[in-house]
Amino acid sequence: MLIRSRKPWSLKDSEVTDEGFYRERRRFMQSSAALLASASAPALLAPRPAAAVTVAGAKPSPFSTDEAPNSFEEITNYNNFYEFGTGKDDPARHAHQLRTKPWSVAVDGEVERPGTYGLEDVLNGIPAEERIYRLRCVEAWSMVIPWVGVPLGDVLKRYGPTSRAKYVEFTTLRDPEQMPGQRRPVLPWPYVEGLRVDEAMHPLTILAIGLYGRELPNQNGAPLRLVVPWKYGFKSIKSIVGIRLTEQQPLNTWQAVAPREYGFYANVNPDVDHPRWSQSRERRIGSDSLFAPKQRTRLFNGYGEYVAHLYAGMDLSRNF
Repeated sequence: MLIRSRKPWSLKDSEVTDEGFYRERRRFMQSSAALLASASAPALLAPRPAAAVTVAGAKPSPFSTDEAPNSFEEITNYNNFYEFGTGKDDPARHAHQLRTKPWSVAVDGEVERPGTYGLEDVLNGIPAEERIYRLRCVEAWSMVIPWVGVPLGDVLKRYGPTSRAKYVEFTTLRDPEQMPGQRRPVLPWPYVEGLRVDEAMHPLTILAIGLYGRELPNQNGAPLRLVVPWKYGFKSIKSIVGIRLTEQQPLNTWQAVAPREYGFYANVNPDVDHPRWSQSRERRIGSDSLFAPKQRTRLFNGYGEYVAHLYAGMDLSRNF
């Protein structure tokens, strides 16, 4: 049972919900009574097609920061999604090519019920929540994003992880026709990420299906992306088509490409610098962020009280 006691990082609607967000949320709650929309639901974010799910009825969660979120425009126009290009604005310009409906996710490995499931079946019956999380990237910039998602642990449990399941490996769609960035060997495609099972089952870890009460935009990882708020952003893999539970630690893409720069854990740690820049401070993306002073980076992105026990006894400078 989740005890909804007030925590330092819990949500205060009066502090973080601006009028535009409130009106948008109310519009969605009034327009649909179900989490999963029918196949005929209209697209809400032009010019892309409608995603496999439409967000409605999501409940505010205590797993939120009380910091004011970035604007929808900032969140959707400054992205890392190399499948659509390496520039920060490339995803917003090219991701409309991605067809997100129908969408299937293959679940296999150390599970009792493997198979390929439609996204509606993956999410069916799991209540969606609104969670305002900080996202910190290794390039020393950050945002605060109001995600809508479901706990990853609730999804994994329905497939019956076996006792041999120690890790979870995630895979992004590989389709160069829809994802023009994959036509270049910038990275080995498809993109792969991984978590330990205890990290995946932690209540902070979600599969996001929307943001700001809307369907998840393509450039932000539609229709399904991982969000692990105490880790650097590259761990939060986008456009997921594969979830595999394994006994062996998976080799994530950036660790394979540059092991000196990117480790498996990717926990936000101001004391462990990237070889080419410091991680001790960060720049919040915003209208005047290029000229605003940087703020100090917090260990585990400020969620240390709730996740530090996962790494007890580990040398976080070696296991970075």
